[in-house]
Amino acid sequence: MITSRDNATLTLVRKLLRARKHREETGWFAAEGEDLVEAAADAGLQPVHLLVAGETVDEPLLARVSTLPHPASAIGVYRSADLPAGARERCLALWRLSDPGNVGTLLRTADAFGAAVALSEGCADPLSPKALRASAGAIFRVPLVAWEKQPGARIALVAHGGSPLHELDLGPPVTFLLGSEREGVPDALARACRKATIPLPGAAESLNVAAAGAIALYEATHHVKGEEAP
Repeated sequence: MITSRDNATLTLVRKLLRARKHREETGWFAAEGEDLVEAAADAGLQPVHLLVAGETVDEPLLARVSTLPHPASAIGVYRSADLPAGARERCLALWRLSDPGNVGTLLRTADAFGAAVALSEGCADPLSPKALRASAGAIFRVPLVAWEKQPGARIALVAHGGSPLHELDLGPPVTFLLGSEREGVPDALARACRKATIPLPGAAESLNVAAAGAIALYEATHHVKGEEAP
């Protein structure tokens, strides 16, 4: 039982939860909460360290380390190298998304539709506490592919000026390119892709990037041009 606030494992977990630099230097990350720890176990990941309040660590000490509004009762430390790898026929390519909540939500969306995710430089860390919570455990199931290994045809989702998404052939393999929350997909990238726009009959100018990614994967799964979904 860990009873000292200066314990080396607690210090490690504190650093992993608060600093991307430390996660990248060690190759480890920390997942807070029983749900994430259970999701990791279900996916076959073995923790480097597992802290459980009242069992392996004094409960007030774990509460001090946790970043959650209601402190986690369990925190697991995992190796980034143990996360899933490999290709899938559908992919979301995220260009410089700065909000970890959006990154995590899009991982969850990819999980729901059997897709992979590619992250550009400048994206929020998918292993940050906020992104992990938003992913709802999807980080342990969704392959993260290298930016240069995106599969199939690339379709850039743009707010205006693209072909209506539902009119394109979205048959796999296919990658949907989603731009940053403020600037969207830069022209230099969009020129190398088919441009697609999601028609909006309402008054909103554009969709949240996470909503756009969900719609794109839904269309790709259920509306392949020339083929009716079963």
